[in-house]
Amino acid sequence: MLVLSRQSDESIIIDNNITVKVLEVSGDTVKIGIDAPRSIPVYRKELYDAITEENISATRNQFDGLDEFTRLFNRESAIQTGNE
Repeated sequence: MLVLSRQSDESIIIDNNITVKVLEVSGDTVKIGIDAPRSIPVYRKELYDAITEENISATRNQFDGLDEFTRLFNRESAIQTGNE
């Protein structure tokens, strides 16, 4: 991890097209501004973590549905072939 010290109105540049600027420091709070191309998503970490967890949960639900579909399909196939 790169650690930099910056003061108000100072910036860092990432990959030639993302600027992170310290806008204000007040007590324990630092207000930053991020200027990035629209094609690059920028999220607060807690929101990114929530999105990731939701995606994982949705994938689990899809597999649960797939398992149920497979079970029903196999049962229906067995009925049609007289193997049940």
